[in-house]
Amino acid sequence: MGEEDIEEYDGIEILQIYNFTTTSETLEASPSAKFTDCDVFDGRWVEDDSRYPIYNSTDCPFAERGFSCFENGRKDKEYLRWQWKPKKCEIPRFDAEKALEMLRGKRVVFVGDSLSRTQWESWICMLMEGVKKKESVYEINGSQITKTIRHLGVKFMDHNITVDFYRSVFLMNKTYNVPAGAPKNVRMTVRLDLVDDISDQWIDSDLLVFNTGGWWTQNRLFNEMRCFFQIGNSLEFGISVIDGYKMALNTWADWAEANINPNRTTVFFRTIESTHWRGPNQCDVSEKPLNETKGKEKSEKSDIIMEVLEKKMKRVPVKIMHLTPMGSYRSDAHVGNWGDNPSLQDCGHWCLPGFPDIWNEIIISYFLPKISSFTSYQN
Repeated sequence: MGEEDIEEYDGIEILQIYNFTTTSETLEASPSAKFTDCDVFDGRWVEDDSRYPIYNSTDCPFAERGFSCFENGRKDKEYLRWQWKPKKCEIPRFDAEKALEMLRGKRVVFVGDSLSRTQWESWICMLMEGVKKKESVYEINGSQITKTIRHLGVKFMDHNITVDFYRSVFLMNKTYNVPAGAPKNVRMTVRLDLVDDISDQWIDSDLLVFNTGGWWTQNRLFNEMRCFFQIGNSLEFGISVIDGYKMALNTWADWAEANINPNRTTVFFRTIESTHWRGPNQCDVSEKPLNETKGKEKSEKSDIIMEVLEKKMKRVPVKIMHLTPMGSYRSDAHVGNWGDNPSLQDCGHWCLPGFPDIWNEIIISYFLPKISSFTSYQN
């Protein structure tokens, strides 16, 4: 592994329980939905031997080796025994056959970094549990899953479902065409004023899930990648990483407002998931979820996501998945020593099956009749 150092309002929603319905044309919440005071992300982890795992990663061809901890020698299964229990509601148990019918004819798109790719793989493996003819599920271009490929798409032929992943770690346009006269140490730039040049491929979708954050570090950007910020034709050396992150989210929000059709597309944006590093390249995988989060339930980047989207989103509702608090306890669920390279420890990514399956349970539950799991702040 080692690919990354992972560390509402007008138009935004934070997940809470209320009633939803689906139609044949769109995935949508019922107009008569009644909000409750159940915040799905305000809860605790409880042991449950009956619910997980939903699938076996060794039987799913779309679970890449780097996240398949059992395949890489992990022996304990304790980390799969934990269910997220909101204080005032229940997350429905996943039913693959119902999910496939609900998604029939739909296009689901995940956009972001390798954590988004993990969620994409989880989504596919979960749905495949309801597929009788496994050969009817295939990558549309015949591509192998790799860390750097920009687009992967899986087709569920019998249900006419497409599930795409687009690798866009910044969500912004990254280019090697640096401005003329740039210092020699500038190898590439991130355009803080311009969304990724493949963004036109994202919007023709029914469900659109975004994340960005793990690559937004000074060491990753400025030192390792020699990547600096650009606005227009100008390099901007005086912008800090956190300010650049905020500017990028503002640009993304403007793009979403201008390009996404809210009558068709439901948009989710994930906050930052916690990491559990003991020190440089030293992982701290526990046997059970932590009792104390030691401040990991907070993230400046997560706060920025909510702040920016609260201010910017007017026409297009965005549902925020505030995963930071619930992930802060799960030091037991990381890849750790069980990635595709045993010499590299990984406490940023998550095992499959595992924590990302719960993210997808929450999203799926949003569209189920009479059940959902999102707090909403939308005028």
